[in-house]
Amino acid sequence: MSTSLLVGRKLASLASDASRRSFSTSSGLAAAAEVKRLGVVGAGQMGLGIALVAAQKAGVPVTLVDTSQASLDKGMKFADKLLEKDVSKKRISQSDADTARSLLSPTTNMEDLSNADFVIEAVPEIPSLKTKIFSQLAALAPRHAILATNTSSISITKIAAATTSPDNPTDLAAASRVISTHFMNPVPIQKGVEIISGLQTSPETVETAVEFCKRMGKIPSQSADSPGFLANRILMPYINEAIICLETGVGTKEDIDNIMKNGTNVPMGPLQLADFIGIDTCLAIMKVLHEETGDGKYRPAVLLRKMVDAGWVGKKCGRGFYDY
Repeated sequence: MSTSLLVGRKLASLASDASRRSFSTSSGLAAAAEVKRLGVVGAGQMGLGIALVAAQKAGVPVTLVDTSQASLDKGMKFADKLLEKDVSKKRISQSDADTARSLLSPTTNMEDLSNADFVIEAVPEIPSLKTKIFSQLAALAPRHAILATNTSSISITKIAAATTSPDNPTDLAAASRVISTHFMNPVPIQKGVEIISGLQTSPETVETAVEFCKRMGKIPSQSADSPGFLANRILMPYINEAIICLETGVGTKEDIDNIMKNGTNVPMGPLQLADFIGIDTCLAIMKVLHEETGDGKYRPAVLLRKMVDAGWVGKKCGRGFYDY
């Protein structure tokens, strides 16, 4: 049996054990109830969405951190827009909107996370950036705080290792509190969230993360710490193959998207979906899948790379496979 298969089975076994233990007691419910303040690092589309849903559904104060004041201002304006839309459609009252808005506290100071019980990092898929942030969080956040990442593809085990002190590399106290809560985009609409454990993650951390995501109105699914996890291990090759079909002339962008919408009843075709996710994000995830597995079937499409080189990264910049 190959080493990679043995490792894969071990990861799956560990995840399964954690899953069984996480639902065997009520400790997760109690721990999640003790999450009195959430911290979110990154005020982009994902970070803002996570912060807003936590304020609305879980009713907890949220400290939203970003190094850019401009990003914070943009994020808060987007929050106002989403709340106004919910009020106009009578989904919530104006009082509910005002309460949710009052629970959001934007800041450029990471030290403001020193009283958070649960922190979710939601920055771009750059491994060095994420490990730097988790090294900071291990020093800044309370010792009981759960440290979660919203990564869509990077190893949780590797991220957790960044919290280990160089002076005491065998101290797993901080690493045991690291987990992935991978929310789906757009966060206010999509119900699913992936819970991914690293090798160091404790069962108690899994329990708390699962139950807190439920408090946020989400439906958790658990995955082993394998490249791409579940969602992107399946979704990204689908998008990548659609791009290959476009670049090789198998079909036009309209025909590719239409056949998938009208033939499989998905709400949008793979190319339009790539625009909404961010073509640069799609490329980053495909690179991780390709590099981590060494499997040629995950090779990013040539056109995918060219689109990123051109800066045509989708809806967020106004141009991708479609114009916005």
